[in-house]
Amino acid sequence: MRRISIGVLLVLFFGTSCDAPATTSAVATDAAVPTALEAVPTEPPPDNEISPTVVPPLPIPIRARWQIQYTGDIDLSLDVDVYNLDLFDTDAADIVQLRGRGVFVMCYFSAGSLEDWRPDAGQFPSQVLGKAMEGWEGETWLDIRQIDLLKPIMEARLDLAVEKGCDGVDPDNVNGYTNDTGFPLTYEDQIRFNIFLAEAAHQRGLKIGLKNDLEQIPDLLPYFDWELNEECFSFNECEMLLPFVKAGKPVFVIQYNTPPGEFCPQAEEMNFNAMQKNWELDAFRVPCESDYE
Repeated sequence: MRRISIGVLLVLFFGTSCDAPATTSAVATDAAVPTALEAVPTEPPPDNEISPTVVPPLPIPIRARWQIQYTGDIDLSLDVDVYNLDLFDTDAADIVQLRGRGVFVMCYFSAGSLEDWRPDAGQFPSQVLGKAMEGWEGETWLDIRQIDLLKPIMEARLDLAVEKGCDGVDPDNVNGYTNDTGFPLTYEDQIRFNIFLAEAAHQRGLKIGLKNDLEQIPDLLPYFDWELNEECFSFNECEMLLPFVKAGKPVFVIQYNTPPGEFCPQAEEMNFNAMQKNWELDAFRVPCESDYE
């Protein structure tokens, strides 16, 4: 599995502070965007809730300068359009500072796993805890089929995002059905859980991104506002991200061990916002729009 470790919301329309969205012939002439999965039943939202079909268009341009940082002293000085920061560890004052500059702030949390160092870790019932996440100490897979038990915890996290002033959220580990979680999760189970997250975020005025989960993009595209992928160039999976670009939604790509010169030309051609980062997601970044040669 590839993942990243570690009040009223005003949606920021800051397109004038960003570079104009770029287009390429590679994405401008392709077929229409796939529709949502019709075979998976979902509960209709109550009358007072917001459906994903009426959420305003994403205020982030397709091409956006950005930074993602979870470790070390957070550098807030970068001239970028988007920051991706940890929901729990980031001070609200820092988010307010960034938004005051017209920066869109994504707030990260794990939706598919228990991280035992989080302040709400004790709220997870034992029956939703599965296998330890291989390679990630202190993390345990969740039984995302039991939405009724996970809903209060996830909604409290979304409320915290609103309280802190986040513009959107970046829930991680939303592809448990492809991993050894200790539960017989299915494709449809994951679709239901991910749509629940998207609808709960939108009901609070938050935008939400899809982290990895490439196989479900055709079904989840209508519900999510951007895609954040790790290492698609390393795994020859980048073509699977193009539906987001075709739909006018940004794609953010992180490469860890690949030199920028080996992926940036293709990333630029595909209209991706790509950069090289360290595994620990510290301040280091080499964005493709920079002089990476």
